[in-house]
Amino acid sequence: MLVRAEEKTEKSVAAFLESCRRQGIKATHQRTEILRELAGSEEHPDAETLHARVRKRIPAISFDTIYRTLRLFEERGVIARVGSMKDRARFDANTDRHHHFVCTQCAMIGDFYCEEMDRLPVPRDVSEMGSVEGVYVELRGVCRKCRQSAKTDKPRAGKTKEPQKAGVSARNNPQSRAAKRSTVKGGTKG
Repeated sequence: MLVRAEEKTEKSVAAFLESCRRQGIKATHQRTEILRELAGSEEHPDAETLHARVRKRIPAISFDTIYRTLRLFEERGVIARVGSMKDRARFDANTDRHHHFVCTQCAMIGDFYCEEMDRLPVPRDVSEMGSVEGVYVELRGVCRKCRQSAKTDKPRAGKTKEPQKAGVSARNNPQSRAAKRSTVKGGTKG
């Protein structure tokens, strides 16, 4: 399995180098190592994590170089920015059509493939807002590791741990949506 992951990483790097040649972008050693690190990871790392990992191979690389490279990769469609439960943007080198499961407790992001979700129709209200270029489904819940950890954690005397409700966020909470709509200026309700 490790060999297959390494082959996929090197395939992504080779495709990136070819894309750079076609688009007239310099395929520097730093850019190649940033992509290699991102393509070799399944955890959708943020810029800080990538910086720490790439610095092990290129000690002089700056955070600014990592950030500018990620922005360039995103603009060129080499990677995608993915949703996060926290303030930091996270990135995904998997550009195949896929969706994400996000753990509401530890912020783990996992890829999954589903043809039914690939074929979801775009609602008319959304189509009237503009041209849709892609549809990505993000499911939120509690990952297996956090669920298992919750089962083995025993509350201390007098203290109980309330589990966080899976899938409840400002985005899908009707009260939060209503509050957000009331703060939008100049928009139309629809």
